[in-house]
Amino acid sequence: MNAIVALCHFCELHGPRTLFCTEVLHSPLPQGAGSGDISGQNEQAEEEEGGIQMSSRIRSHSPAEGASADSSSPGPKKSDMCEASGEICGCRSLAGGHPGYVSHDKETSIKYVSHQHPNHPQLFSIVRQACVRSLSCEVCPGREGPIFFGDEQHGFVFSHTFFIKDSLARGFQRWYSIITIMMDRIYLINSWPFLLGKIRGIIDELQGKALKVFEAEQFGCPQRAQRMNTAFTPFLHQRNGNAARSLTSLTNDENLWACLHTSFAWLLKACGSRLTEKLLEGAPTEDTLVQMEKLADLKEESEGWDGSEEEEKPSSQPDVVEGQELSKSSPETSLMPDCNSWNVAHRRLSVFRSLRHMRQVLGASAFRMLAWHVLMGNQVIWKAQDMDLVQSAFDVLRTMLPIGCVRIIPYSDQYEEAYRCNFLGLSPHVQIPPHILASEFAVLVEVRAATRSSLYPTLFDDEQSLNKYEFLVTSGSPVAADRVGPTILNKIEAALTNQNLSVDVVDQCLVCLKEEWMNKVKVLFKFTKVDSRPKEDTQKLLSILGAAEEDNVKLLKFWMTGLSKTYKSHLMSTVRSPTSSECRN
Repeated sequence: MNAIVALCHFCELHGPRTLFCTEVLHSPLPQGAGSGDISGQNEQAEEEEGGIQMSSRIRSHSPAEGASADSSSPGPKKSDMCEASGEICGCRSLAGGHPGYVSHDKETSIKYVSHQHPNHPQLFSIVRQACVRSLSCEVCPGREGPIFFGDEQHGFVFSHTFFIKDSLARGFQRWYSIITIMMDRIYLINSWPFLLGKIRGIIDELQGKALKVFEAEQFGCPQRAQRMNTAFTPFLHQRNGNAARSLTSLTNDENLWACLHTSFAWLLKACGSRLTEKLLEGAPTEDTLVQMEKLADLKEESEGWDGSEEEEKPSSQPDVVEGQELSKSSPETSLMPDCNSWNVAHRRLSVFRSLRHMRQVLGASAFRMLAWHVLMGNQVIWKAQDMDLVQSAFDVLRTMLPIGCVRIIPYSDQYEEAYRCNFLGLSPHVQIPPHILASEFAVLVEVRAATRSSLYPTLFDDEQSLNKYEFLVTSGSPVAADRVGPTILNKIEAALTNQNLSVDVVDQCLVCLKEEWMNKVKVLFKFTKVDSRPKEDTQKLLSILGAAEEDNVKLLKFWMTGLSKTYKSHLMSTVRSPTSSECRN
């Protein structure tokens, strides 16, 4: 996540100050973040937590930490910082010369760098402004709690202000804030619940440690009575110019900054991984809507089966018979074309690699006949002994159709009617009714043992499985070679024959073609089914859509059955709403 997390403090002498910040680096460390050894430092201490490698030796001295530098360098001048003898003061987190902290994310090669101020001048200005606003004007009621502010120029800020107990402070408490800055407003708002919970946990831990120190100091030397005795002494004069105590002193935790670095680095990594951006170009496709609807239906059915499982179990048939029945006659299973129940298991032995591969195996004329029947919605029957081959063929052929138009029975021991499935796999011994064989609404692909060793040239060096088969494609209404056919079929064949297009490109072309014709289907559905226009107007519309030919009209009518229920109900609701509003008026 491209953001900066910072801990800020309101100093009684200098106002709002940045104490500690953690930023994300996607590139090599900025200038001044040397990777060489630093004199006087111990061996690099490293630890791993959640895939992040921790290190405390990352960069050389920076101007913000009190090292000598040009006056143009970012960060407050040394004269502006609180001074205290013997310890780090309230306006400083790391001592001058401290190298800072870094975390290396091995998975993404991202570095999370922590120090008192960002080195980049523009980032320093953004963090500085957010710090001032979080501890001055942009506060919530009660001065403790979360708030959101920002703009496009200076970034957007999630700020959580809180108090830390201090027995020597005015009002016995000091004011701090933890801020998260990023330029993406929507992302930051969506991360509000996550950031609020995690930052609240960090604050609770800090307040708990400080409260223990405060109670111990009050027990040993109560400050309230002492201040009452010196009520007329100016408060700043009473302190004799001593600076505010550091947060490490208030919490009695010498490893505080290392712990905060770990928490901030994890916060940035976790908040970045929990939300991912997805590019959506327009509304979801019909395939997506249909798939979501069928998954929802399948979930409801499975819940119903779980509830009645105990009642039906005594009367169930043996496992083998049940499996055969499911494979041949379960419409619920076959209606889910994207279910992984049989799809994943058999793609390991996929025979047909793609539509182009199938066209090369079957031949151009046989493939055109088969593809024509698929697009028209006619029943496609494959008879073969090899179940994997049949399922592989269905995997390839159904890519030409919208998901809602696909009804598959992968393999059966008896013929199933066309209303139940448009893809049917049969074993070789199954008898097909004669009227089906003579029908113009069905096509049969018979897979037989090859009479010769090789009937077609091997397409892949690692594949010899198809050499032992020959394929016979027959239909009661063969497609004439000179028949124009549906427009989408001609475009598919043009893409398959273009050797300059890879298989992946052809797949994307197929997706675009299906979406183009599904849009025509939507227009035709609204025009005829919803608006109930006359036939003359429908013919004019088909001419405008470029689908006036007979095959194109048949294709559109078949593909209309694949429209999602969501789209149909949406159309009906938009049509009814004006009428209902007129009635109310």
